[in-house]
Amino acid sequence: MGKRRSHQFFTIKAQRETPLVRIFYLMFGSFQRSHLRLEVDATASTLAASLQRPEHFRRWLSPQQFDAGLPLQLTPDCQFTARLGPVAIAHRVQVAHDNVLRLLLSGAVDGYHEWYWGDGWVQSRLEAVSLLPLNLTHTAALWRLRDFAAALQTAA
Repeated sequence: MGKRRSHQFFTIKAQRETPLVRIFYLMFGSFQRSHLRLEVDATASTLAASLQRPEHFRRWLSPQQFDAGLPLQLTPDCQFTARLGPVAIAHRVQVAHDNVLRLLLSGAVDGYHEWYWGDGWVQSRLEAVSLLPLNLTHTAALWRLRDFAAALQTAA
């Protein structure tokens, strides 16, 4: 009897990894999950501005390029695309409140990204299927947000 591998969308039963299974992973990637929480030297309002205002998130998410014509602040159903070279990720804002932002992702990353924050902390949860190394990029993005928000808070 072979091992069972459970994934979000299907179950594979195989004695060994077949070429078909390898092709599936190459085409669609793997399910990845990353949950991070950091202390930040910034208020909740500074973190909200850093996460929900394109003029700010463009700076700490550089070198990613974002669509032109984004609103001053993200609102539910707002859609935009982020690009880094040939990689494009479409975003749709599902929830945008004073202390929460939830983005549905498609393209090079298929899943969702949730942000929660308050005075002195930010928490982020990313769950998606992708070929990209999401844990590494997620951690790097949070460190850049922490540094950017602290600098923005100091400048205020």
